[in-house]
Order: sequence, then structure tokens, then C-alpha cells
Amino acid sequence: MRMARSTAQHRTTVERRELTVVSGDRIAVPDPDRLIHLQFRRFAGCPVCNLHLRSVVLRHREIEAAGVREVVVFHSPAGELAPHVADLPFAVVADPDRRLYEEFGVERSPRALLDPRVWGTILWAVVSGAWNVARGRERLPSRSPHGGRLGLPGDFLVAPDGRVLAAKYGEHAYDQWSVDELLELAARADARARTERRTPDSRI
Repeated sequence: MRMARSTAQHRTTVERRELTVVSGDRIAVPDPDRLIHLQFRRFAGCPVCNLHLRSVVLRHREIEAAGVREVVVFHSPAGELAPHVADLPFAVVADPDRRLYEEFGVERSPRALLDPRVWGTILWAVVSGAWNVARGRERLPSRSPHGGRLGLPGDFLVAPDGRVLAAKYGEHAYDQWSVDELLELAARADARARTERRTPDSRI
């Protein structure tokens, strides 16, 4: 499956596979019992990514209670990524060859950093990241991160049957679903699933 950015994502199905997470465990995508929020980030230690993931960590129990499993993909090797994500409470996948990025149509572009809408966020991410590094809560990224600094984010909400219920392709480095947006999408998916279960199959 190769998802073009112009494709209506809710009509696309993710083929079943197992992914190896940085911890060494393997996870099924799609998850047979839960929605999966598959989010594509950038490089290991990316300050902008860390800023966003902090918001996800703070509300992770709320996300899980909504029936959503977080799976986060970076285009860094597992060895480079591991020290930066050891404390995250969700699955992190290393994709240094960008195979998943290509499959889902998540791209790279200079506008990741050059879009004026992201400049304030970059400044705040660097300042807050430096403070967290000084306190020992985060690590500095590599000066030459694997895959470069021009990656764009992407978000996909995947149903247990593999359907992509919603998708977002970021236009700059901090253009992704907020936690509130994710929870709203999950609630809509749950309501839709309840309706489908109550509706008799017209083929019977």
C-alpha cells in the first residue's frame, strides 16, 4: 500500500504487519482490539517532536481510556533513538530507511522549518528543550541527525480492521493533531462503530 497525499485516506486500508519497537518488542498494526494513532515524527531528540510528545505523555491515560494506542515512528536508527525515548509510555518505532514514511506518503520538505507558522514553536521548543536537558530530563540531538532535519509530520487513525479513519499530513514541523483533536476523532470513530453494530446488514 502506497498512500498518495491526495488520496481520500478513509478509503484506504493498512495491511496487517508486525513492527519492532525500540525496546525490542513487536506490536501488531492494525491492533485487533483498539484504534491506533500512528504518528510520524522526525529525528531522535528533535526539540519540536519532544514538545509535542510531552503533551501526549501528559494525557496518555486519557488517550488509552478512549481506546487508542499510540505508535510513534521516527526516521532514526534504533540505537540513536533509544536514549531519547526510554521513558515514553508508548511504542516507538525506528524507520531509518523511511519505508513506512514512503508507504504512508509522509514526505520531507524545506518548509518543515521555513514556514513562518513554525518559527515561534521552534524557538520555544529549543528553549524548553535546553531547560530539560540541563535538568537531565532530555538529551541533546545529534548535530547531524540521520535522515536530516526537513521531515514533515504525519498522523493516521487506524481502525482494528485496518481502515484509515482519518489522516493528516503536516505542512510544517509542528503541524499535527493535538490531543484534543485526536480524542474527538476517536469519539467519532466509536460513535460510527456503535451505529454500524446497531444497523442490520442489508445483505441478510
